[in-house]
Amino acid sequence: MFADHNLITGDGVALASRLWRPDEPGPWPCLLMRQPYGKAIASTVTLPHPEWWCRHGFMVLVQDVRGQGDSDGVFEGFSQEARDTATTLEWIRNHPDCNGRIGLYGFSYQGLTQLLAPEDSLPPDCMAPAMCGLDEQTHWSCEGGAHWWHLGLGWGLQLAALQARRRGDQSAWGEIRESLESGRYLRDGPDLLERHDPNGMALRWLKLPADQADGWKHHHSPRSWLRRPLLLLGGWWDPHLRGVLDLAERSRAAGGSPELHIGPATHLQWWPQSSALLLNFFRRHLQDLAAADDAELLRLWDQGSDQWVDLPWMVAGNPTPDAIGWHLASDGLACLDPDDGRLLKLSEGSGGTVTVVHDPWRPVPAVGGHLSPSAGPCDRSSIDQRSDVALFTSAPLQESMVLRGRPVLSCEASADQPGFDLSVTLSRLPAGSTTTQQLSTGLLRVLGDRARQSEERCVELQPMLASFQAGDRVRLSIAGAAWPAVGVNPGTLDHLCGAPHFRCQVISIALQLKSARLQMESFLMLHNDGTPAD
Repeated sequence: MFADHNLITGDGVALASRLWRPDEPGPWPCLLMRQPYGKAIASTVTLPHPEWWCRHGFMVLVQDVRGQGDSDGVFEGFSQEARDTATTLEWIRNHPDCNGRIGLYGFSYQGLTQLLAPEDSLPPDCMAPAMCGLDEQTHWSCEGGAHWWHLGLGWGLQLAALQARRRGDQSAWGEIRESLESGRYLRDGPDLLERHDPNGMALRWLKLPADQADGWKHHHSPRSWLRRPLLLLGGWWDPHLRGVLDLAERSRAAGGSPELHIGPATHLQWWPQSSALLLNFFRRHLQDLAAADDAELLRLWDQGSDQWVDLPWMVAGNPTPDAIGWHLASDGLACLDPDDGRLLKLSEGSGGTVTVVHDPWRPVPAVGGHLSPSAGPCDRSSIDQRSDVALFTSAPLQESMVLRGRPVLSCEASADQPGFDLSVTLSRLPAGSTTTQQLSTGLLRVLGDRARQSEERCVELQPMLASFQAGDRVRLSIAGAAWPAVGVNPGTLDHLCGAPHFRCQVISIALQLKSARLQMESFLMLHNDGTPAD
């Protein structure tokens, strides 16, 4: 059973908290989650219900953050959480049912609430932040100089609907809900945020330049907290994966020994064994269960073999060997003939020019991956058949290989308009199959007059791990849009990126392949002195 409590902060705000207790006599170690969506939900979209944790000997406290759910105050987003997290930890430590040992858990927003605290505050015994990061720009809202469109608007409108419900504004709630159900949020979302949540995080992010650091908040987690035992969970098809990797880097730089698991997961669909993984972690650090020998390994899901792979940390700092990489070549028909565009060994050179024509009336759709409405693994064969997608495919591999790290495409490109996008996908073509297994996607947005200049562009794709067998082929696909993962680039300075609009221009993108190169960079980027690379 549970009991509701109001925790009163130093400035007099009541934070609504729900406490579940085990049936057996206490005191017990406590698991804490602080979230904005309503304490009754308790993140059960991905995590076990608090009663499950109670059956394993933990008391659980789930709290509505300031300004959300039944808590008092005004919701101001991540910037409000540091002080309230520290206050809540102090309250739990003094609770008679708690034995003094505390673990924090949760994902997404409730992942970041675990990590934010004043520098001098006493850390918990352990934390399990999943699918989150410290940088509001690169870990929460932008990629390659473009705002997340579908995800940014969808999440922002969810928060706006929660605020409308608190106000008792049924009309606003209904309008937001209808826009999400009909898909009109992709066009009307910014206006809905202006009218119903003008001070919210999502609208503030949309108004900041996605390709510049000015104005963006990068949050800080105390080094003493990052040295505590951390279980970091990420997914290959989750938009916050870069944030999870950054947390791993920062924890190790601070002297911590984090555990990192990256699995076959989207933001809301995890692998079945993740609950047992969390339980084992908390039992080890809060109930003195003996640690396993592999506790400090990285465990990564191989998208090629559909198996888990364990790696030492030192290996994760190194990418796929430099010998594995490709140049791009074409006779000019890579958008029309799947055999024309080629991925060649680095020793074989490169060359040619390909023109990709982006038509805003029928923008190339985003499928699968980490930013699209259909996030996850997918067969992108139908997308690769479009005439506005340039394909570059390798010869069948002579032997097996593993691609591990962050794929990066370097290619000289320009457009005939003052703006263009490069949407890049890396795929596996299994031997003897007609499927195109999408492995990783990335994007670069170029705005202004520099778009007309032919210069090297670098596109960093989502980190990945995939094994290839002899006979498999590697494919790189390049398009001028990824709608609605990101808004459509209008190719004009007279209109903002967003939903297709009558002012949007047809854009011809010229790819000069003479120095084009696809290479893998490392998962983790540490400086020689051990500090994370910002």
